[in-house]
Amino acid sequence: MASSASIPPRNEEDQVLVEEKSFARILVLNRPKQLNAASFYMISRLLELFVAYEKDSAVKLIILKGKGRAFCAGGDVAAVAHNIKEDKWKLGAEFFRKEFTLNYVMATYSKPQVSILNGIVMGGGAGCSVHGRFRIATENTVFAMPETALGLFPDIGASYFLSRLTGFFGEYVGLTGARLNGAEMLACGLATHYVPAARLPSLEAALLKVPYTDPASISAIIEEYSEFPTITEQSAYKRLDIINRCFSRRTVEEIVSALEREATNVKDGWISATIHSLKKASPMSLKISLRSIREGRLQGVGHCLTREYRMACHVIRGDVSKDFIEGCRALLLDKDKNPKWEPSTLELVSDEMVEQYFTKLDDEDWEELKLPTRPVNLPSSTIAKL
Repeated sequence: MASSASIPPRNEEDQVLVEEKSFARILVLNRPKQLNAASFYMISRLLELFVAYEKDSAVKLIILKGKGRAFCAGGDVAAVAHNIKEDKWKLGAEFFRKEFTLNYVMATYSKPQVSILNGIVMGGGAGCSVHGRFRIATENTVFAMPETALGLFPDIGASYFLSRLTGFFGEYVGLTGARLNGAEMLACGLATHYVPAARLPSLEAALLKVPYTDPASISAIIEEYSEFPTITEQSAYKRLDIINRCFSRRTVEEIVSALEREATNVKDGWISATIHSLKKASPMSLKISLRSIREGRLQGVGHCLTREYRMACHVIRGDVSKDFIEGCRALLLDKDKNPKWEPSTLELVSDEMVEQYFTKLDDEDWEELKLPTRPVNLPSSTIAKL
């Protein structure tokens, strides 16, 4: 999610800093006070740069990172909520259109993208990184897809990459909004490498000197600075057996019931915390999120983004539920952390309600997401995503 789709003044162009380094371009997300939250301008600028660099034969490598203690903590959802209250939901739709197009370009990019995730990575920040070829986590990394607590759903192509994690770990991450550290990101596949933060300057310098910029050569350079961190016993990833048993269930209700049965057999605070996370989230968000991830298992990234665009437009238009506005009120504006969801329980969310999020909008001015035609000479590992 993000802010209004209006272009900011020229003096805000430094939201994305560009460092030209021989054959490489280092792009720095530069809104540190806002934890590099993605504005419409930031997304637009990134898309402009990625498209231009793909056509520029002098550019062989893109490095993306954030300034301060975050890579990108998502978007300015409060601003979107403000637009909706002013009956300007289509500004939010235009942001999604631009953001999802950027996600698709990154997912199908013909040149290596190295994202350095040395800090907070949430929501839209995942969209700007996980779709790229190389994702470097550190001991400072904190990853989450917290959308269900806000009346949303994991978007930015998350139904594609979450559905491809080990077992049903993606359902767990997407439904609960659980936070993962760098070691857990590496273990589950969200990160491709783990590099201690102190080594990042040396790694960047080495990447700028690599004689060949093919993916194998870049991977070899990163591996020279990488480690394989130990996952703690408290980690959710140590509970894959429980996660697979419970989050493989067909419905959200069955997932919660399965977790509650586990809680009667095993004394584990993690199970109780997981149940609590599910019960405080928007029931509508949980149901559409589960269906989205399940459908994503059988769809390419382009199909996932097109479907998620429909879903996002339904969410911000509020034609089925207004939980997004309520989630923003409770968590970001009034901050009472006590949202009043409507429908209020899982049982009150019908299959017909869920189905509406996956249909075209009944609005003569609304259009489907039209993704750009991509180069035909994509790496083999990327072609599978189309």
